[in-house]
Amino acid sequence: MKKENRLLTIDGETLMSQPLTPLNFVVDTLLSQGLHILAGSPKVGKSWLALWLAVTVAKGDPVWGMGVKQGTTLYLCLEDSTLRIQNRLFEITEDAPANVHFSTNSDTLGKGLEEQLRAFLSEHPDTVLVIIDTLQMIRGAGYDNTYANDYRDLSALKQIADAHGIAILLIHHLRKESADDVFNRISGTTAISGAVDSSFTLVEERRGSGRAKLSCIGRDIEYRELTLERNGENVWELVSDSRTQPELLGDRIIYLLSELMRERTKFIGTPTELSERIDPVGVERMSPKKVSRQILQNLDALRKIGISAVVRRSNGKRLIELRRAESDDTQDTQVVDPIDPADVSGGENAPCFAL
Repeated sequence: MKKENRLLTIDGETLMSQPLTPLNFVVDTLLSQGLHILAGSPKVGKSWLALWLAVTVAKGDPVWGMGVKQGTTLYLCLEDSTLRIQNRLFEITEDAPANVHFSTNSDTLGKGLEEQLRAFLSEHPDTVLVIIDTLQMIRGAGYDNTYANDYRDLSALKQIADAHGIAILLIHHLRKESADDVFNRISGTTAISGAVDSSFTLVEERRGSGRAKLSCIGRDIEYRELTLERNGENVWELVSDSRTQPELLGDRIIYLLSELMRERTKFIGTPTELSERIDPVGVERMSPKKVSRQILQNLDALRKIGISAVVRRSNGKRLIELRRAESDDTQDTQVVDPIDPADVSGGENAPCFAL
């Protein structure tokens, strides 16, 4: 008798009452278990960052003030020599631990790499992080850049990461051409961004400045931007973090609202409606809460580009009203029912005010 092939399902009531194991983070709030990609322009310092991360996690030291899950790390530095790695180690640390491992060669995907990784993880069950530098090096010379191939290759690595509860970080390149969304500059098809759990881009303020922005987006982390500066020992040090300084994301909301108001004189809608309008696919992680907060924190900057903003309540709903300067109703905006802006952190039922 043929075995019945059925979907395994769980109902919503059971799922919402079932205790589940929290996701493991290798670097708290930043790098979770799963598959991730770090992309940047050539010679921007991606490999220095990868090396420092491998050593720091192996030691159990904090990464930019964030706690780590200490364990064995593996760095496949496939574009480097052993001598170069040794020289770099002497620059970034006084003492490299025995639980950080390096290899300057490996097989490619589909031709032995998966087996090599599984063998290493079997020999070192305490492994928490594998860094592959670069993605191109493990794909071989005959690699065909198609959506299906990108998704297939990355899915193979993600299966290993998920099965062993580790983080795999792929070092990759950015396209030269500019884009409004820096994540659209990641080389390859959109399957790369779709297959990974998080994407990170490292972009210098100007070539050779040693100061860069690390933009972070993912399924299990909130969108954030870290400003980094490379010191004399080639270690990327944290200058600022938008997670603790949300005003640093202000320029992004200003850009998104300026684009929205380019072809219209006004917008009136709920925070949810505005969030869906300026971030329809969720790339910017502009939740209704975040939209309201960032508008309230950037009123002066919005006025400078000719946009007035009012956050008010009508018929039990919170509404956001945006008007271009040339609109007739942008004058004499009054403060209504003032409250502490710090209290504007809840959902759409939280108290609100107009400005």
